[in-house]
Amino acid sequence: MIEKHIIPQLRFRCRQFLREENGTTLLEMALILPVFLLVFIGLVEFGRMGAEYVMADKALQLAARTAATRPAACPGVPNLNMRGVVPAGTTPPRFGTMCSAGGTVCANPGTITCSGDLTNPTVAEIWAATSVLMPTYATPANLSFSYSFDSNLGFLGGPYVPVVTVEIQNLNFIFTTPLTGLAALYGGGPVPGATLPFPAMSTSIPAEDLALGENG
Repeated sequence: MIEKHIIPQLRFRCRQFLREENGTTLLEMALILPVFLLVFIGLVEFGRMGAEYVMADKALQLAARTAATRPAACPGVPNLNMRGVVPAGTTPPRFGTMCSAGGTVCANPGTITCSGDLTNPTVAEIWAATSVLMPTYATPANLSFSYSFDSNLGFLGGPYVPVVTVEIQNLNFIFTTPLTGLAALYGGGPVPGATLPFPAMSTSIPAEDLALGENG
């Protein structure tokens, strides 16, 4: 008699449990909340990255303009346009001849590149002016300076006038929110690292006289 009385109750409870809808809203919120937070925090973080990109671009423009009017930020950059290799049996070009005259009128020292080093006065001046525009986690070493020979600039015996390029190197955007953790939670797998390579950017400008005056 006891078993016959219990079995109908169990069946009733089971049917009642299957029809029960209390708590479904909480379950839906638990499923949707990580997605919402992922999108919201992603907008905040990548918006911050966009702002830092714009500020860094302005910093590079200022850095390139300053580097173009100051002594070289890299060692080994010549001060003068020296004569190039003169073929045997030919008359050496006269001093004052434009480097663009053809041949090897002016020696080509190639492209000289270095990373920012505060021991160099030019780099120190540039960093003092641009650090407020760069991401807070950037260092002078994240700036790369290049001096490239251009035969259309300068004349033999005159100041060496390269094309100066300043670019950002080895800089990773650092997330300040648990964005990667949320992505891992929703995706069910690990997200590699909490950084993202900073977009490549550079600014180039022809240098001015690097041999005259205290400031270039």
